[in-house]
Amino acid sequence: MADKKADLAGPGIGTYEEVEKVLPTDYRSLLDPKETQLALAKLKRFIEDGMCKALNLFDVEVPLIVDVESGVNDYLDRDGSRTPIQFHINNDYNKNPIDAQVVQAATKWKRVALKQFNCKVGEGIITDMRAVRKDYFLDHDHSAYVDQWDWERVMTADQRNLDFLKDIVTKEWKVLTDAEDMIQSEFPKLKDPKYPSLPKELVFLHAEEILDMFPDLPRKQRETQILQKYPAVFIIGIGWTLRDGYPHEMRAADYDDWVTPTVTKNGQLMHGLNGDILVWNHVTKRRHELTSMGIRVTKETLKQQLEATGQMDFLKLPYHQAIMNDQIPLSIGGGIGQARTTMAILKKAHLGEVSVTVWPKILKDICAKKNIFVLE
Repeated sequence: MADKKADLAGPGIGTYEEVEKVLPTDYRSLLDPKETQLALAKLKRFIEDGMCKALNLFDVEVPLIVDVESGVNDYLDRDGSRTPIQFHINNDYNKNPIDAQVVQAATKWKRVALKQFNCKVGEGIITDMRAVRKDYFLDHDHSAYVDQWDWERVMTADQRNLDFLKDIVTKEWKVLTDAEDMIQSEFPKLKDPKYPSLPKELVFLHAEEILDMFPDLPRKQRETQILQKYPAVFIIGIGWTLRDGYPHEMRAADYDDWVTPTVTKNGQLMHGLNGDILVWNHVTKRRHELTSMGIRVTKETLKQQLEATGQMDFLKLPYHQAIMNDQIPLSIGGGIGQARTTMAILKKAHLGEVSVTVWPKILKDICAKKNIFVLE
């Protein structure tokens, strides 16, 4: 069980010796740096436009910083291990100061924004979100700088079920596979038999089912094994404590609904209305997460999840009060990692090839030895 506890500690590999082993030894980017930039622009435009059309979304502005007192920042997990950057704005000679935080994701802000922009049922928003997550170990697919298409859509109470979740996920997946088809037609050299394309079909599995298949493996190894059979999966039920006593992965208690019972299989009740899309990365030969999404909490499930995680004090915050008082709509939403997704579609070995951020010298030196062009 100790390995499983360690597996929940957070993303990343853990040491640069391990990173060096993961990064390929025979790597040659299929696109040069200039071609990569041209392809990125086309891909990002296609995916954002495709999401708007598929899910009836429209573009809105999104904050980089938020007021601490609002409670809308994303804490990513529920153990307090990933904290946002916080700073004091000494406004008006400290007569009207603001304590602000850099966002880690716009998950909760988006739900509030649905009301601000007067979104109706079946209508939603999408953002070109930028964030900073300072507590990640910086490796080939985790960076301190995060770019996401964060989206959110208004839904009804009777849509809060797995069928609706799967329908939305399937539409999102088609946008991503269509984007790959488009960019391969624009840059034919990306269609390389060494690196197979994303499968058209996405397989849905509950975290509990995957645990049943591989009961002796920790979470990341279970994901690695299932991706050998299905190279693209949506894992349902992220955050609920599984029968081995651990969640598949930590999930914050105040946005995705991971407590709602959804289905019984072989006499076993499973929970959760959320999940992650993972694919097999044929360049790094590792699991690769593209997006997290889910149906959001109601006032009842918010209270259950905060109680389960010992965070009932959150209920006093404006965001949580808005949910408890039915002041913001029921919704479904998610975040698609821009660099993660374009890295996979463009067959890159490292996030630094598709986004510009800071990396430690040791990692840049490893990349240089392996012919990986990291943007400065």
